[in-house]
Amino acid sequence: MKTQPELLGEHGCFGGTQRFYQHESNEIGLPMKFSVFLPPQSSTGPVPALIYLAGLTCNEETFMTKAGAQRLAAELGLALIAPDTSPRGAKVPGESDSWDFGVGAGFYLDATQAPWSENYRMESYLTVELLPLLTASLSLDAERIGIFGHSMGGHGALTLALKHPGLFKSVSAFAPVCAPSQCPWGRKAFTGYLGADESDWLAHDASVLMQQKASAPYPGGILIDQGLADKFLPAQLHPQVFEAACTLAGQPLTLRRHAGYDHGYYFIATFMADHLRHHADQLQP
Repeated sequence: MKTQPELLGEHGCFGGTQRFYQHESNEIGLPMKFSVFLPPQSSTGPVPALIYLAGLTCNEETFMTKAGAQRLAAELGLALIAPDTSPRGAKVPGESDSWDFGVGAGFYLDATQAPWSENYRMESYLTVELLPLLTASLSLDAERIGIFGHSMGGHGALTLALKHPGLFKSVSAFAPVCAPSQCPWGRKAFTGYLGADESDWLAHDASVLMQQKASAPYPGGILIDQGLADKFLPAQLHPQVFEAACTLAGQPLTLRRHAGYDHGYYFIATFMADHLRHHADQLQP
């Protein structure tokens, strides 16, 4: 792996810089792209960072161009990191046949089934490779990293936070897939990436992971926002299952349900400031 990622583009933004990078990934075995917003405070020392995991069909540009997060992130001194949602160019047969599986739909796990297992290793990519690369090469505080995401990325944020609590100090989500082993998106992805044995899926289901906790892994609280006009809510998202799991584990959860809001980035932009402040509070030194 290159010691420094390749800078593809840089733009001044609210006193900081919006950057787009590419690097050769050892975990994925292919070039991977990601974006970083560095607030003005990063010029004088390491700053806390939030990694945002996007949803199905999105890429490393989606959040930075649609969410409207940079203005407040600059004020709060938060860096923002947005990786791509899957490998690109693996040339796995059928990887582009479905919008909810394969390219743009890596589900933030390490596939165990051939042919996906060679390149579709998003969990290890994020936790073992990308974050260490960024904290070593940019002015980021490795001890103050939060994670959030949307839809499939909300699933990723919750599961990775629960599996790696020492790495992530705060977590939130927009319309996350809360119980993927119980919904069509998750069952399709898990069957393809992990195989037909449903017991192997449970390590990637946020509601199951939370049920297994003997105490609250995030005592400062988890924030989830869900639109009630979201067409995917009834069949795919199941926030009530995660809510029940948090109650069982004693995990503080703020689950806000909003009339009139759907699944898209107008919804995300509306409540983005609350999420940034949620993380800023928990990432204080």
